[in-house]
Amino acid sequence: MSIAFQASLFDDILSEPELRPLGLMVERIPLDAGAWVDIRPGWLSNSDALFERLAVDVPWRADTREMYDKVVAVPRLVSWFGAGSRLPDPVLSAAGRALNDHYGRPPGQVFETAGLCFYRTGDDSVAWHGDRVGRTIERDTMVAILSVGAQRTLSVRPKGGGPTMKFPVGHGDLIVMGGSCQRTYEHAILKTKQAVGPRISIQFRPAWPR
Repeated sequence: MSIAFQASLFDDILSEPELRPLGLMVERIPLDAGAWVDIRPGWLSNSDALFERLAVDVPWRADTREMYDKVVAVPRLVSWFGAGSRLPDPVLSAAGRALNDHYGRPPGQVFETAGLCFYRTGDDSVAWHGDRVGRTIERDTMVAILSVGAQRTLSVRPKGGGPTMKFPVGHGDLIVMGGSCQRTYEHAILKTKQAVGPRISIQFRPAWPR
């Protein structure tokens, strides 16, 4: 797949993508009901090179879903790599290891899978939701999202109503939702009429029973 996008002004086009330290560079934002969000801007340096490799090399597919009485196209491309699968780039394998080292591999919350989403234009999106834990959403878990390519806004709001928090992510930024966040909050990448470039998100998750 060939695609054009606005590169980061801070990337060195001659250098390989490289993970920067986590540790004290991770900012935690406590939310209500035991939920939290961690942010590490610019975790991956020279991330545009990774974006270009993933855009070309990943086996992207267009999914469909049932909505009311018809089947509609999911407004983004997706690819999924289960526990034990070879990830499409060594940087992603290193990212999974670094996340597990940082968060200490708590039981049932070890990052083992990776789901990739390709948001090609502002028309591509994902609706408000909380990630299910296997067939349920009844226990705490972590979801870590590495974003490469152009910046899009990840919106987070309490279930049942409340103020929406907006996190612009792209060009190697990391955001991790943990604690009760998937049960008590919901998140989305909303459609936008603004001129935005393409973005790929890599969601690291535990291997949940399906």
